[in-house]
Amino acid sequence: MEFKLHSKFQPTGDQPQAISQLVEGVNNHKEHQVLLGVTGSGKTFTMANIIAKTQKPTLIIAHNKTLAAQLYQEFKEFFPENAVNYFVSYYDYYQPEAYIVSTDTYIEKEATINDEIDKLRLAATTNLLTRNDVIIIASVSCIYNLGSPAEYGNYTLEVMEGELIARSSLLSQLTNLQYDRSDNDLRRGTYRLRGDIIQVWPAYEDKALAIDTLEDRVTKINWIDPVSGSILPEEKKFSPYKTMIFPAKHFMVNPQTKINAIDNIRFDLEKRLAELEAQGKSIEAYRLKQKVNYDLEMIKEFGFTNGIENYTRYFDGREPGDPPYTLIDYFNENSRLFGKDFLTIVDESHISVPQVRGMYNGDQSRKQTLIDYGFRLPSALDNRPLKFDEFLKLNKQFIHVSATPNEWEISMSEGGVVEQLIRPTGLLDPEVEIRPTANQVENLIVEIIDRKKLGQRVLVTTLTKKMSEALTDYLNDPDKIAKLVPHLKGPNFNSFLPKVAYLHSDIETLERSDILADLRRGEYDVLVGINLLREGLDLPEVTLVAILDADKEGFLRSRTSLIQTMGRAARHSEGHVILYADRITDSMKAAMDETKRRREAQIKHNQTHNITPTTINKPIRERMIEKTEEDETGKGKYGNKKGTKANPNPQLEILEVDPSDLTPYDLKQHIKKLRQEMRIAATNLDFELAALIRDRIREIGE
Repeated sequence: MEFKLHSKFQPTGDQPQAISQLVEGVNNHKEHQVLLGVTGSGKTFTMANIIAKTQKPTLIIAHNKTLAAQLYQEFKEFFPENAVNYFVSYYDYYQPEAYIVSTDTYIEKEATINDEIDKLRLAATTNLLTRNDVIIIASVSCIYNLGSPAEYGNYTLEVMEGELIARSSLLSQLTNLQYDRSDNDLRRGTYRLRGDIIQVWPAYEDKALAIDTLEDRVTKINWIDPVSGSILPEEKKFSPYKTMIFPAKHFMVNPQTKINAIDNIRFDLEKRLAELEAQGKSIEAYRLKQKVNYDLEMIKEFGFTNGIENYTRYFDGREPGDPPYTLIDYFNENSRLFGKDFLTIVDESHISVPQVRGMYNGDQSRKQTLIDYGFRLPSALDNRPLKFDEFLKLNKQFIHVSATPNEWEISMSEGGVVEQLIRPTGLLDPEVEIRPTANQVENLIVEIIDRKKLGQRVLVTTLTKKMSEALTDYLNDPDKIAKLVPHLKGPNFNSFLPKVAYLHSDIETLERSDILADLRRGEYDVLVGINLLREGLDLPEVTLVAILDADKEGFLRSRTSLIQTMGRAARHSEGHVILYADRITDSMKAAMDETKRRREAQIKHNQTHNITPTTINKPIRERMIEKTEEDETGKGKYGNKKGTKANPNPQLEILEVDPSDLTPYDLKQHIKKLRQEMRIAATNLDFELAALIRDRIREIGE
């Protein structure tokens, strides 16, 4: 199938030239390209147009689940007729196996798998092996071990109406595909028998199959609702109808490979035990022998053990040091099957690329400690993410997308940076000025009050959490402000005093979202933060960004951070930035020069096309939950205030239940209900709510 882009908009501003240049680069087989797109310029729409024009299967890498979910929803709308998939880590909660030497503490792996995300991951790999119109939005989990695509593709079951096949053979093949038999509820990844009908729920589908058999013949195949069992009106273009059933799990191992793997594990165990004994590590040798022998017994009897991923090299047939199979190998398999290379787009590349680069070293450090102290065989090192050079080698063509691409991406593109500086609304990058640090708080208060009078908002960045809290307390004290700026005092002085909040990493995710919404509503006039005011904040009401201590060189005041922070003022037609500094650092100069260059290009475009900059009008999303007054411990809880309207979200009412009021049986049922609501939230891609419910489960102490 072809990629078909659906949108009521057409490329505008400098989107057409950006699309044209990037498409030309892809068609000319350029390995690396860079799209430098300012905030609000429609980079996602440009990506969609590139996919539609190049007709290449595409992997889009985002640096976190939330951004990936946002892109997934947008691309589903752009390409409703094509296979758009979401591939992120399927853990709601994950505690990796670790050993802390200083306290002699072993931490066992603990994980909660999200069934819905597991389905989406399986759907992604299934689509890559069956069609060529695939777009997958992935987090960096795409560089982790996934299992061989060749083995996964070999383990398929084709079922066709009229086919002669023994019923027992069908059931045996479903078991080989790791589908479990269920006598009662039909669940994803299971099958059950209903008379002559075999009902199968493919692990990657929202619907199930009903395979009607009679005297060892498949007489009818229907898609059914897995809950009601009613037949779904599916279009069947061919008769007799046939379908493919793919495995229920990514890791597939044939019986002979399993036997060989166990033999190789035993051989490596004996070799490692001899090494430990020679080093005088008898305790470590005993520990390793007990653990590996237990794992082998579990694998032999049940085909699985906790931590089986540490033995995947043996089952994959890889040599020590060989890269693992990942989602990218499935893209290469897609290229082999359909004869079309794929494209890799790295979104927010200034964050995503360093994240990919750093994954390998962190993983190896943790596992090496486990190996040294007898908790794992050396083969555990081969259950790993890709090294950066392996990642680059597996991908054929990159487009790095960012408002502030790093030097690495620019150098890899050999200077071929494609710019997208024009916003459809005509908004400009903000004006930037430098003011001395002497009396900076007094000066800042005057600026804040001026904007408060106009109903506008202000962002202030500091260097430390302590500074942000201290400044917030100061700005919220009327007496201190009155002493500092007595010349502003008048009959309406109190009505112009700002309401200020701070924002940093100690504040919970949900509360951060609420604070940002409160700023937009006007419950706060000023937000004080550190480096959390960079990408991802869409605050059209903000007209001033004030950066304190802008001349303190470092990560928080680097060229990239300054540009990203200053960009927060680009959502309003009166956007302005003040840098409080006593000298101009190289980073400041570079950031100001770049912002000035972009602003001049935008002004020229607006003058040429007679465009008047228009402030973005974006609705404020409803608060996810209401906060109660603080409890006796001083820690705020989420719930309903007295006298306020009941919470509109029924998923959150369950959080208000006091577990101390429940019997042991009721408590068990309550936790079960919490887990169900957590999965519903994750299914809706509401990971913040899922995380809140997960934390509540931990607090109760299941």
